[in-house]
Amino acid sequence: MIPLRDSLPSRRFPVVTVLLIAINLIVFLYQGYLSTQTEVLPNPEFDRVAWFDEDLVPPPVLRQERSLPDLEVLLSENRSRGAYVVPADDIFITQYALIAGELLSGKDLPPAARLPIWATIVTSMFLHGSIMHLVGNMLYLWIFGDNVEEAMGRIPFLVFYLLCGAAAAATQIAIDPSSTIPMLGASGAIAGVLAAYFVLFPQSRILTLVPIFFFLRLITVPAVFFLGFWFALQLISGAGALGDSGGVAWWAHIGGFVAGAALIFLFRNRKLVEEHRQFVQQQGYRYGRRR
Repeated sequence: MIPLRDSLPSRRFPVVTVLLIAINLIVFLYQGYLSTQTEVLPNPEFDRVAWFDEDLVPPPVLRQERSLPDLEVLLSENRSRGAYVVPADDIFITQYALIAGELLSGKDLPPAARLPIWATIVTSMFLHGSIMHLVGNMLYLWIFGDNVEEAMGRIPFLVFYLLCGAAAAATQIAIDPSSTIPMLGASGAIAGVLAAYFVLFPQSRILTLVPIFFFLRLITVPAVFFLGFWFALQLISGAGALGDSGGVAWWAHIGGFVAGAALIFLFRNRKLVEEHRQFVQQQGYRYGRRR
């Protein structure tokens, strides 16, 4: 199911929501620019760290939506120079995505970032592996973020978003603590926003595009059903992915959603929520449904 819009109007322009979308878009465009560049990294730079044990090799470059050779293959192609030739966007992702093994060991495997390892908890929220990854996340943030931002206030909403993203990362790390695969994307933080919407506006209506065999159909469903169904899919997918070291970080979605459902009771501003509901009713809606 693909959400197209919700039925709740907003009183104020969602500054933080739009700012988050803009930052994610700018970073992705920068990643696109880097994908046209390569960098040569000296072999000794990779060999200087004994990570968990002597046999552990550097992780392969990120492969998402395209086929790239492992670092070992890249090395063999440039063995005469004793160097790795690596796409610059893969270096950028390896530096600023969250890698559980690095974070827990406290050792930043080269190419090292220019920030402390713990900072990748935040920077990884603004990286995406493909255009569809970005568009899907930003669509959900645009549809559900404005009302949640209005119910909290701008600064509390930003803090809430980052905390949910951190909780999402912590959940995925707990599931696979020794992973050397870069974890990236805004999905965990946005899952927290979905949970907040689920708690605050369960009777809102979501216009949804539903594929049925070879056809597409538009239907309107209650937010409590749409978001409940979304969370159930994450649980099913997460359970099925246990023991799988790659693919989608389902447990980050689950952790972000649970964190959002808990934190909303601390971050919601009762006065703003009431003002929003009064505004919605004045616009001819009752919790998102026409009278």
